[in-house]
Amino acid sequence: MHLEAIRDRLRQHGARPAHEERVLRQWLQARPLHAGRPAAEFCLPLALREDMPALTAVLDGLAQLHAVQPAADGAEKLLIALADGQTVESVLLPRGGLCVSTQVGCAVGCVFCMTGRDGLQRQLGSAEIVAQVVLARTRRALRKVVFMGMGEPAHNLDAVLDAIELLGTHGGIGHKSLVFSTVGDARVFQRLPQGRVKPALALSLHSTQAALRARLLPRAPRIDPAQLVAQGESYARATGYPIQYQWTLLAGINDGDDEVDGIVRLLRGHYAIMNMIPYNAVDGLPFRRPDADRAAAIAASLNARGVRTTLRQSAGQDVDAGCGQLRARAGVVPIAVAAS
Repeated sequence: MHLEAIRDRLRQHGARPAHEERVLRQWLQARPLHAGRPAAEFCLPLALREDMPALTAVLDGLAQLHAVQPAADGAEKLLIALADGQTVESVLLPRGGLCVSTQVGCAVGCVFCMTGRDGLQRQLGSAEIVAQVVLARTRRALRKVVFMGMGEPAHNLDAVLDAIELLGTHGGIGHKSLVFSTVGDARVFQRLPQGRVKPALALSLHSTQAALRARLLPRAPRIDPAQLVAQGESYARATGYPIQYQWTLLAGINDGDDEVDGIVRLLRGHYAIMNMIPYNAVDGLPFRRPDADRAAAIAASLNARGVRTTLRQSAGQDVDAGCGQLRARAGVVPIAVAAS
């Protein structure tokens, strides 16, 4: 389901723009849409008030919590059932963040990532994307939403941008706290600057060498890393916040001095942050992460040479909730979930 279908339903029951806004804000904050007195306080049309129980059932059915896996660092991996029986995973991050999914599966097929191993199953509607945020808010307060879960947001661009606009206007999330992550797609650089809400942008780089990047991201657009960085720099200057470059550190593959030198050539002097993410293990894949000293040395070298770099340890690694580990495993055993 898309957000426009929800808006259409509201209008069919007499909602004017102010009524739509009130109902959507209430939903986005995970507050009841119908409880007698609150609905009357909204001064909503009678037909709309009468439809609230049925509308609530529809919205609640968009994303239902099937299982929760709490991690030692405070993260929680949420297995979410969609209305058609498909499942996705979202991750509640420490310090008020949420990583949401935009597709069931993924078509990019990054060789180090679990999500794309079964390919793309289907797109999520914009309402299903937002519903993950609503569901997460029943568990804790949120101040940041990153579109870094299952799927490639650029392959579901209309739905993702609709969700971003609603979250950044009526959803109470700051624009730069909405992070659009992509392997790079020309449409992203055309469409994001035109939006009412301009999210922060995270670009999956992983190598400064075009041939190696193509092997690591086999179905990503064939764009030279230097060109990708140039497009990212234009967006960073237009929005006023830096591009986040993502780099999964793979021992013996993209952790050499040649890549460090390449990163310096590409990013020094640019409005950018390099996020180095040591590889998170995926069953059946041959990759491994560099040892901790090597990863720290890479980050230190880049910082010393003028490239702002963070060495990120993915949240929720002990429950396979880290970057590249999401797959919506149907076999996860549900734990007790308190009714909202």
